[in-house]
Amino acid sequence: MFNHKALLFSLMAAAAGTIATASTAQAGEWAANHPRRVEVNSRLANQNNRIHREVKDGQMSKGEAQTLHHDDRQIRQEERDMASQDNSHITRTDQHALNQQENQVSRQIGQ
Repeated sequence: MFNHKALLFSLMAAAAGTIATASTAQAGEWAANHPRRVEVNSRLANQNNRIHREVKDGQMSKGEAQTLHHDDRQIRQEERDMASQDNSHITRTDQHALNQQENQVSRQIGQ
């Protein structure tokens, strides 16, 4: 005997799963370009360029640069960890904490 209710339930469950997957993908794309994440990561890229310029100009040793790059990588990893806990975005509190860490590294560049 054919069970129409079971078939209907299966089809509805499959459709719901498809919709959930599609909306998660869209949310992930949006969150990856979230303004707070973009701002934090842009600052990290800018600091990376400043470090490279200082090494090239002879204002910073490669050892000093390596230490600062390591600090920036740790900040970037922390940003990723924070984003993974909040549906691919960071909160204002997260951004503030990351900016404070970036400020500490930034002050060491150009001394």
